[in-house]
Amino acid sequence: MKLSTTQRANSLEARDVAHILHPYTNAVVHEAEGPLVLAGGDGIHVIDRDGNRYIEGLSGLFCASLGFSESRLVEAAHRQMQTLPFYHSFGGRSHETAIELSERLIALAPVPMSKVFFANSGSEANDTAIKLVWYYHNAIGKPQKKKIISRQRAYHGVTVASASLTGLPYTHKAFDLPLPGILHTDCPSFYHHGLPGETVEAFATRCAESLEALILREGPDTVGAFFAEPLMASGGCIVPPPTYYAKIQAVLRKYDILLIADEVICGFGRLGTMFGTEAFGLEPDMMAMAKQLSAAYQPISALMVNEKIYAAVRDQSGAIGTFGHGFTYGGHPVATAVALETLKIYEERDIVGHVRDIAPGFQSALRALADHPLVGDVRGMGLIGALEVTSDKATKTPFDPSLGVAAHVGKRALAHGVITRAMGDMVHLCPPLIITAAQVSDLVARIGAALDDTLTWVEQGRPKA
Repeated sequence: MKLSTTQRANSLEARDVAHILHPYTNAVVHEAEGPLVLAGGDGIHVIDRDGNRYIEGLSGLFCASLGFSESRLVEAAHRQMQTLPFYHSFGGRSHETAIELSERLIALAPVPMSKVFFANSGSEANDTAIKLVWYYHNAIGKPQKKKIISRQRAYHGVTVASASLTGLPYTHKAFDLPLPGILHTDCPSFYHHGLPGETVEAFATRCAESLEALILREGPDTVGAFFAEPLMASGGCIVPPPTYYAKIQAVLRKYDILLIADEVICGFGRLGTMFGTEAFGLEPDMMAMAKQLSAAYQPISALMVNEKIYAAVRDQSGAIGTFGHGFTYGGHPVATAVALETLKIYEERDIVGHVRDIAPGFQSALRALADHPLVGDVRGMGLIGALEVTSDKATKTPFDPSLGVAAHVGKRALAHGVITRAMGDMVHLCPPLIITAAQVSDLVARIGAALDDTLTWVEQGRPKA
């Protein structure tokens, strides 16, 4: 939104520019253009303060699974605020909604899990998992087994440690990251990294061999864990080859390396299964989750740990005198009450079944955009997908980053009433899980129109947006 002199002096937009440092935002551009100020929500739509309605094509940030007007979650928060508006879980304190939520999560776990640790964000859950990798190996007498392997293009958060796991350059540049001891292996994207004439199966084998080579170079007795999003979301909606995880897990077992599944985006129905772990046959030692755990109505995350991890933590805390880690608002009564109600809604309305019904049409509609001159690749699974724009389909040559072609697609999508996320060469889509077939068609048609607009813009030599 371009701001006039008067608007700059008096508007909400101007006050925002004057006072807020926005995450994942170019501050120079933001000062010039200002924010989009939202005022309300209705189902899969959000509404700006001028009354314009937008399909929220990214579920906020991959999180608003039940849309923006689910009254049961509002009521759950209100009830809890009236009874116990806050308490912590330090020193053995607890409350009913945290206890019941932990029971439900353990029951839902696709592999045996023992305990749940509550935090406030996916970054905190993954940061906790890193600390537990180190704590665990100290507890079992392997203090050298501390290095952690993530992947290029991975996204695991923005704390100092979780951002180190993240394998995207913009999370490291000028932050002096990653931390020592956090390593990155190959991204399992066949589109980007498959060799000429190489089969998908051979590519998966090569990824596993590359991981093993890295472990051997570092020394297996120094490598403690491997982090993986089942489907790599923010890095470009990377769907690993079918045999990739079987091969990777064989390497991890061979060298006694823990597996942590980052379910922050994949968890709670996004891929047509309750967890991405199920979709890809993972057998993790820990599972991090957030976002759709509360349908984004309250900040909450959780880390589930198996009995092997818990037993070592228990014994070590006994030896030290405490488990010296936790967050003031971890397991907050209002957040756990809302998360609990969210899980009840998922079950009662069979949200996972709905995703399985809707997903084929969503993926088919997205893939129809692969014929567009700007689209080099379309990727996705369940109700998440991404379009990769390219200047040459045959050679997969990207546009010059300075052109901001994907960003322009995002701007035109907004003009057509869709909020998405465009970063680098990618245009991401991740609609609320409650989306209908008719709404899917509407959403993708609007994205198609945004692509057409952008093609004209490119062909005309980037006229003013």
